[in-house]
Amino acid sequence: MKLRQQDTTDLIVQARHLYLDYAQSNTDSHHVAVVKDANFAIERGEKFVIIGPSGCGKTTLLKAIGGFLTPLQGDILLDGKPVHKPGPDRAFVFQDFEQLFAWRTVLDNIVYALQVTKRIPKQEAISKARSYLELVQVAHAADKYPYQLSGGMKQRAALARALALEPAILLMDEPFGALDAITRNQLQLELNDIWQRTGVTIVLVTHSIQEAVFLGTHVMVMSSSPAMIREIVDTSHAEEFGSKEFDDISKHLRSQLIHHETRSEEIAQLSAVE
Repeated sequence: MKLRQQDTTDLIVQARHLYLDYAQSNTDSHHVAVVKDANFAIERGEKFVIIGPSGCGKTTLLKAIGGFLTPLQGDILLDGKPVHKPGPDRAFVFQDFEQLFAWRTVLDNIVYALQVTKRIPKQEAISKARSYLELVQVAHAADKYPYQLSGGMKQRAALARALALEPAILLMDEPFGALDAITRNQLQLELNDIWQRTGVTIVLVTHSIQEAVFLGTHVMVMSSSPAMIREIVDTSHAEEFGSKEFDDISKHLRSQLIHHETRSEEIAQLSAVE
């Protein structure tokens, strides 16, 4: 397994000998191991993508970084301090389209989030909300309700709400997985542009190797559950679809998953062209 040598002063997330598990039911004391002895680090301002077989613990790991799960062993550090609970310094965007409050307009969804988490005056919140809607190109839908939006517009609005909180880390769990191919490709391009303009650290889970290579500056490959880290690959110079480097890295990641006995149906899903 290849791990990066990094200057610890530039790290925003560190996982040290991390073990994660979950109870089989609310009343069951038996726990199932999900992630085993994970050690990795994420640099400030990078796009860190996590791939692996279905059910291997990718989302579980994301929730642990977000502070929603307590490790069985080991710890996660955020800016050098242990993560114990969620906070506005970590914002989530999920695959589910229904992330917005249905009874609030797009603008009000963002204003409400800002007032609750940032405690800023309403007029300031409105101004900030509008600027982030402009950033994700849905300013024209500010006064619409979620049911009036397409799936892609809902994801843009959810992204605007997350970015408006100005988090240290944007945690994204297959945010484009339920979109059609054209909309997904457009949002991938827009996310790269938003990252360039904001410099926010992004941690993203995906099932798509192509999406991982296109979006990621580094891609972490996980094994089947209980998941271990197989490799962390530098993809920062392979953002152009169809380039030799893009294709070579994609093939390498696919070979890593196949080599470690990923089931054939999962490989088909991981290799799908979005």
